[in-house]
Amino acid sequence: MAVSLLTGGAGFIGAHVCNELIDKGHKVVVLDDLSGGFEENINPKAIFIKGSITDHLLLEKLFNEHQFDYVYHLAAYAAEGLSHFIKRFNYTNNLIGSVNLINESVKHKIKCFVFTSSIAVYGRGQLPMREDMLPTPEDPYGISKLAVEMDLKSTHEMFGLNYVVFRPHNVYGEYQNLGDKYRNVVGIFMNQLMQGKPLTIFGDGKQTRAFSYIGDVAPYIANCVEVPAAYNQVFNIGADQEFTVNELANTVCDVMGMSGQVRHLDARNEVMHAYADHGKVQKVFSIQSSYTLKQGLQLMADWAKTAGSKESDKFKGIEITEKLPPIWQED
Repeated sequence: MAVSLLTGGAGFIGAHVCNELIDKGHKVVVLDDLSGGFEENINPKAIFIKGSITDHLLLEKLFNEHQFDYVYHLAAYAAEGLSHFIKRFNYTNNLIGSVNLINESVKHKIKCFVFTSSIAVYGRGQLPMREDMLPTPEDPYGISKLAVEMDLKSTHEMFGLNYVVFRPHNVYGEYQNLGDKYRNVVGIFMNQLMQGKPLTIFGDGKQTRAFSYIGDVAPYIANCVEVPAAYNQVFNIGADQEFTVNELANTVCDVMGMSGQVRHLDARNEVMHAYADHGKVQKVFSIQSSYTLKQGLQLMADWAKTAGSKESDKFKGIEITEKLPPIWQED
């Protein structure tokens, strides 16, 4: 039986990857500090350890106790826009925490280190985003993800640690944190509708994204260690078709069966258009089909109505307030 460490397993994508690994017969140890996830998301067949990847002594203890075969590293605070204002938090959790895991993986001869990066590494103006392009990230979140990618490549060349990097984008689905107002626009929209609030859109809403249902992402992340051709490679993964945020808002209202008003806010500093080429991942993993936007949103909407609306907590660790969007300063 393969023994896998899964960081961030109480979070949205991590919980789905955990389910996939359990179904494949892995013994899974979930490490999560519950800063963005929920214990109820974790598959009951997994071993749950509450803790942080920034705690290198805890990581040493876990690696010594469990003799992991694989590491699936999904723990991160994935808020691109907010990352400008929480630089220390961003780099401590998303970069230093990752290095702690890489160190232990080298020491314990891990067979493969699976890392979820982001298309935030590309920056703007490179469309469609392809893995052979030169990354030029424009926010601290993307910078931290690229730094981990680069460290994994260097670590493989120096110590032989195999890795697989995925760059998912705009993923949505069941278990998403509906109460996080800083990230995950689909969850934000659904939560606002259930609370009878207007749907808030930064700028004119013409920015485009290819919104990706979790069912088109999690299975491939979980299965990649069984695909030799994937080793030491980087893959974009997610939906092919892009939509404007305005179109997304309309479709969310449709699947939720609710009418909603839109409130346009001042534009923020973000990439206007972002969509990726998936030729590489489709070839290596033989991906044949995917969920349409409406299909995926309907599945999430059905879950969201059962889960109910959540109060949006204010991020308590803002480090820079200059140019912070006013809506993020509201309680």
